[in-house]
Amino acid sequence: MEKAKAQETEISVEEKLRALYSLQLVDSEIDKIKTLRGELPLEVQDLEDEIAGLETRLNNLKEEVVNLEKAISKKQHEIAEAQLLIKKYEEQQKNVRNNREFDSLSKEIEYQTLEIELCNKKIREFNAQIEEKKALISASEAQLNERKQDLQNKKTVLEDIIADTQKEEESLLERSEKIQAMIEERLLTAYKRIRANARNGLAVVSIQRDACGGCFNQIPPQRQLDIKSRKKIIVCEYCGRILVDEEIIKESQPQEKEKGKGK
Repeated sequence: MEKAKAQETEISVEEKLRALYSLQLVDSEIDKIKTLRGELPLEVQDLEDEIAGLETRLNNLKEEVVNLEKAISKKQHEIAEAQLLIKKYEEQQKNVRNNREFDSLSKEIEYQTLEIELCNKKIREFNAQIEEKKALISASEAQLNERKQDLQNKKTVLEDIIADTQKEEESLLERSEKIQAMIEERLLTAYKRIRANARNGLAVVSIQRDACGGCFNQIPPQRQLDIKSRKKIIVCEYCGRILVDEEIIKESQPQEKEKGKGK
């Protein structure tokens, strides 16, 4: 704890500002790489989700077809049983003792005939549903194959971009972590918060033509002098970004170029 406090007091405000600006430069380079990838990672994720949904739908449709085919088979079995009963009742009619028994068997035959008609109607309905679902399966399979091809194309493009930028990004991330280790936690948290809220990811900016380099609002002369003195960390009263003077920018740029050559 005492060591941490000692380190904090050892680092001057000017050194903190230099570290913050160096961190901003590195993080901005990382942002450029992410911008190069654009929306591709999200598009890949969306396509993967859509493909998973289509595959689930296809499986459900195929399962419904199997169930309908089972229902048809059951109805066909019921028809066969009804036909056997009709034959049985027709044979029994040949040996009846009176009209009442004959009429009773005739009613059974009529009932079984109606059951056969009902079963055939159900079979026609099931077959129509099967045809409809098979058409949906065919359309879904075509859509699935198309989406899989789109996914493969986007993955290939994304993989190529990652392959081209991976080493550079890893190097930048390593440098970002090293610089972050030099900045006190409270200040680093503030920097990250500002960056997250800034549309362009800029948390540290310089004064340009007497204005904030982030929101372009005018900075009063006295405040500009305070910034140039590097005695305390000053933020823009309009956008909240950390302000540094142009000399820090000029001094930092050659160092960053040299580091870039050494990559």
